[in-house]
Amino acid sequence: MIRKFDFLVIGSGVAGMSYALQAAASGKGKVALICKTTIDEANTAKAQGGVSSVTNFEVDTFEKHIEDTMIAGDYISDPAAVEQVVKGGPDGIKRLVEWGVNFDKKADGTFDLHREGGHSEFRILHHADDTGFEIQRGLIEAVRRHPRIKVMEHHYAVEVITQHHLGVEVTRQTPDIECFGAYVLDPDTGKIDTYLSKVTVLATGGAGAVYSTTSNPNIATGDGIAMAYRAKATVKDMEFIQFHPTVLYNPHETHPAYLITEAMRGYGGILRLPNGQEFMQKYDKRLSLAPRDIVARAIDREMKINGLQNVCLDVTHKDPEETKKHFPNIYAKCLSIGIDITKQYIPVAPAAHYLCGGVKVDLNGCSSIKRLYAIGECSCTGLHGGNRLASNSLIEAVVYAEKAAQHSLAHIDEYEFNTSVPEWNDEGTMTNEEKILIAQDAREVCSIMSNYVGIVRSDLRLKRAWTRLDLLYEETEELFKRVKATPDLCELRNMINVGYLITRQAIERKESRGLHYTVDYPKHAYDSL
Repeated sequence: MIRKFDFLVIGSGVAGMSYALQAAASGKGKVALICKTTIDEANTAKAQGGVSSVTNFEVDTFEKHIEDTMIAGDYISDPAAVEQVVKGGPDGIKRLVEWGVNFDKKADGTFDLHREGGHSEFRILHHADDTGFEIQRGLIEAVRRHPRIKVMEHHYAVEVITQHHLGVEVTRQTPDIECFGAYVLDPDTGKIDTYLSKVTVLATGGAGAVYSTTSNPNIATGDGIAMAYRAKATVKDMEFIQFHPTVLYNPHETHPAYLITEAMRGYGGILRLPNGQEFMQKYDKRLSLAPRDIVARAIDREMKINGLQNVCLDVTHKDPEETKKHFPNIYAKCLSIGIDITKQYIPVAPAAHYLCGGVKVDLNGCSSIKRLYAIGECSCTGLHGGNRLASNSLIEAVVYAEKAAQHSLAHIDEYEFNTSVPEWNDEGTMTNEEKILIAQDAREVCSIMSNYVGIVRSDLRLKRAWTRLDLLYEETEELFKRVKATPDLCELRNMINVGYLITRQAIERKESRGLHYTVDYPKHAYDSL
């Protein structure tokens, strides 16, 4: 089946929905919003802490936020991208509010701002401890109300369409690669349909699911990045995987693991060993409020030298009622496994959380492929550099969604549907009955990435990861050519592609920088493990 939409948006988090709403509001055509599961399942909904933006101009400034972002990114960040996001933040917040998102306010009507690690001021807007869920809720309602947006739930984008599918040989040196849409799997029919578009937007989120323990939902398999890479787009900074220092340690819940927000440390939470001893003073003068890469490595080291499965976060010294008020969901979650956080330490450990790299884009969200945009976590805007500053991701998604919308709307009249694109050909393929192979290989990818390409790396570990991923790649590509495509097989292909990119770009970086720490090129004496 061939479908035509002026705007094809793949992914339904804050980036995808923000773009869809602005494209639809223009009246310049129809918008398809592709969701691989349901519209409410996205990394956005898992974001507890909040959205960073300068709103209290009496004490805060754009310059302070810019400097905090550059410091956290280890000065790898693109200054132009940082300035664009920081200065576009207040307008981005305004748009979210207009779309129906609620942020907590004080009695005087001003925003109730939190402070998180790496921030020099209180600038985190939030909704209790489920800000991402509130943003997702508000945007979903706005999207469902809009008559020009067609929401396609349980549809899986398999490949983006370029000249390659017209029989033209496309390499990474090919100039003027152009995107004409995407092939999308409809699980109800088992068929892969052809979606032709004038503009295609990747907003597929991150890739935390390639690790054994992650705060991300299981759908975060790096699909957009893998599709763009196979289409010969530029992919950058994949070695910078942010491990959130504090997810709830619960061996029965690892994929996704329950996030203990950074805001809890901003609130006054103290990291301790299970015996009550503090340890962050050994690693950074900012103690528990140091940037995430430093805190995650410190926890990783303490766990290794003490033979621990976890450390602890302590808020027992804080007012119990205030703790319940600020963190009602965390309080309830911990209580459900027998931990009263007002009286007991919270067991925590690091987990894969956020990808700073992705599809390389310019200030308008344009990838190296014409008519193909990437926004949100699947993109590499240059904002995060070597390490994301807490709560910068949601505002980045909103700002770049606007820039991509403005740019694509200014050019869409120049584009036409390419009706020469052939439909997907799966003649001669068999129904895939080898589900056990796919499930086992997915577990193996997670094990390889966690053991060899985790918080602490080495040349030997990275080489082992490369060798094992290469074998899995060959086996999986052979299977993909032989059987009909299914979501789990497509996800496995993407996980292997993303794992390869993370590993390769980690091997290429011959230094410890930001989130990429290798024992072969240590930066700090205390980091030598």
